[in-house]
Amino acid sequence: MTFRPSFNCLWCGRPHQTRSEQDIEGYAVLCSECVGRAQDNDFLRYRLRQGLHARAQASRPPDVDAAYRAYYAAAVDGYDDWYLGRGEYSRSAIDSVAFAAELDAATLWLDHLPLAGEIVELAAGTGWWSPLLAQKGELWLYDAVPEMLEPARERLLAHSLAAHIHVRDAWQRADRQVDALFTGFWLPHVPSGRLIEFFDIVSGWLKPGATYAFIEEPTGDRHGSAGTTELVRLEAGGRQFALPEAHHPPAALDNALREAGFTKVDIVTTGRFFVLGQAQASSE
Repeated sequence: MTFRPSFNCLWCGRPHQTRSEQDIEGYAVLCSECVGRAQDNDFLRYRLRQGLHARAQASRPPDVDAAYRAYYAAAVDGYDDWYLGRGEYSRSAIDSVAFAAELDAATLWLDHLPLAGEIVELAAGTGWWSPLLAQKGELWLYDAVPEMLEPARERLLAHSLAAHIHVRDAWQRADRQVDALFTGFWLPHVPSGRLIEFFDIVSGWLKPGATYAFIEEPTGDRHGSAGTTELVRLEAGGRQFALPEAHHPPAALDNALREAGFTKVDIVTTGRFFVLGQAQASSE
């Protein structure tokens, strides 16, 4: 699907002129009015999804995913330092107590969610949340970086738990529908312009009425403002990786989830350290 700056709308037939090469209308070949009605029409929804995917493919720098994979493959040994308060993430005694309390609150929140059946965890990293999920149902644990999956496997074994563990990119379209999906600290990797596209991928994984849950950091907690590029220096080897990281306030996440067709969206914060979100896939 290629961008068309001017066209006759595929649904209503009216001529339309786009304003820029980022306009979704030019990829979906739908006028603005028909794009706005996409949630009420299967054909319009399909064209909008295809247009979102085509726009993302056209605008995403080809080396971004490779850079992320290289960074996380090299950083796996220190990946849990933020949770554990080690190294550059060392906290004062007061902050450590506050963090521990909020981590407990986030853990209890996830534990109390009615997740069951077949559960998918995308971009699982070292599997910090995986043992909890594996106790709730049949867990399929995916990450694009093979080096991340070994600590996840060891963490599950330490709890005498099992999961299906596979290398898979979070941007891959679903190959089936499941009962629940979870992501933890993944959404900063999703540019603002691709939020709806990613949530559409999540929706494709879920059975009607199934739950998507996520845990994130509040915007600007340690990475700075949205849209910036953070230079990450690894202590081992001294390599540097310039990686874009987006930070989405709860209102933006709420809007994008609803645009992607989710209902019963509920996003809260524990205070300083965690954003907790859940939403229900459309039952249509």
